[in-house]
Amino acid sequence: MKFIRNLFCFAFIFLSISNTLNAQQLETTTQKEPTTWELFKYDAKTTFGGVKYSFTRPLQWKGKDYAKLGGLVIGTFAMATLDNETNSFFEDIKDDYPKGLRDVGWYFGSPQNYFMANAGLYGFGLFTKNEKVRKTSVLIISSSITSGFIQTLSKTGFGRGRPSAGEGPNFFKPFSKESYHHSFPSGHTVLSVTMAHAIAKQFDNTWTKVGIYTLGSLAPISRLVDGAHWLSDIGFAAALSIIVVDSIDKFLFNTDAYSYSKKPKQITWNVRFSSNQIGFVGTF
Repeated sequence: MKFIRNLFCFAFIFLSISNTLNAQQLETTTQKEPTTWELFKYDAKTTFGGVKYSFTRPLQWKGKDYAKLGGLVIGTFAMATLDNETNSFFEDIKDDYPKGLRDVGWYFGSPQNYFMANAGLYGFGLFTKNEKVRKTSVLIISSSITSGFIQTLSKTGFGRGRPSAGEGPNFFKPFSKESYHHSFPSGHTVLSVTMAHAIAKQFDNTWTKVGIYTLGSLAPISRLVDGAHWLSDIGFAAALSIIVVDSIDKFLFNTDAYSYSKKPKQITWNVRFSSNQIGFVGTF
C-alpha cells in the first residue's frame, strides 16, 4: 500500500500543478533566457501531456498495435508455464545470492527511494537548466505515473498470490487487500525498468546501455530470489515499462518538447518461441 500512496500523492501534486498552467508552449529566445519557474511550469505541462497521450493512445491503435498487445499476452502466458520451475531455481540459489545485490535491487525499486532519486535528478536539471537532464526526468515521471497506475490496478484486480504465500502460481483472489495477493505485476520491476530504460535511451554507447540495464535488472532478480514474484510477474512488468517509456518518448520527440539531436532509437520487442527459448526479445 505504500507504493499506491506514494504514487498517487506524487501524481496528484504534479498533475494538479500542470492543470493550472497556460496551454501555450514556453517560447525560448536568444534575447531572454527562461527563468527556473518558467522551466518548471513547462516541464509540468509536458508531463501532463505525456501522461494524457499514453492513456489516450489505445484509442488510435491499429492492427499492428493490437498484434503487439496479443504478443505481450501470449508471451506472459508462455512465461507463466515456467513459473514453478524458475521459482524453485531461485529458491535453491537464495542462500548463495549476494546480500549486497539483493539490497541494491530492493532499494533501487523501492517507491520512496525511486521518487527521491528522480526528484534529485530533476532538481539538478532544473536549477542548472540542463535540458537533457530535465527531459530524462520528465520522461521518467510521466512513464512512472502511467505504468504505475496500470500496475496498481492490475495488482488489485488480479489478486495473484505471491510465491511466498505457498498457494501456487495459479491462485487468484481478485480485489484482495492482502499484500501477498498482489503479485501480478511486479511494482519494483515497473519502477526500476522504467528508470533504467528512460536513462539508457539518452546514451548511444552500447556498453553504457548494458551497464544501465544491468543495474535496472537487479530489482527484478532480487524479487525473484526473495520469493516475492513469479517470472511472469517480472516479464509483464518489464515489457509494460518499456512500452510506456517508448510511447511517451515518441510523444516528446514528435511534439518537439525538447531538443533531440536525432530520432530516438527504439527497442523492438517481439515474442520468441523455440525449443529452448520462450520470452520477450528486444532488438536495438
